[in-house]
Amino acid sequence: METNPGAPLFVSGLETHLGYWLRQVSNAVSGSFARSLKSRQASVAEWVLLRSLFERKQSTPSELAHSLTMTRGAISKIVDRLQTKGWITCKTSSDDNRVQLLALTGAGRRAIPILAKIADENDHKFFSCLDAGERSELRNLLGKLAGYHGIRDVPVE
Repeated sequence: METNPGAPLFVSGLETHLGYWLRQVSNAVSGSFARSLKSRQASVAEWVLLRSLFERKQSTPSELAHSLTMTRGAISKIVDRLQTKGWITCKTSSDDNRVQLLALTGAGRRAIPILAKIADENDHKFFSCLDAGERSELRNLLGKLAGYHGIRDVPVE
């Protein structure tokens, strides 16, 4: 690309970029959520894993790593923290003693609605200025962008 040294340069403004606004909103939403979870001694990554186990009833670490697009090592660290809190159990499969099965404990099941309420309140805090149709449209547009670009990583931090 040739440039003319005497020609004025055009540089688009920061605020003209959708990515700028998306990042600004994303940082605020995710930061607020992380701080709210911290008040309940939980992290976003722990919430994501707990929520996934809630739907599955039980799962292997490998299944969780695959579905959450995380490494086995990352899953292992989260599992260790959740076991320490007494929110999940890890037991050996009766079919194959090499397979570990993760499941929620009673305390973990009781934590889910509390943490889900925090997620709901965080969404309400940031998105209640949009009507139901606008929220649905935003969700659809973001889903379309994620699908188009093959983004399937689960946000955990």
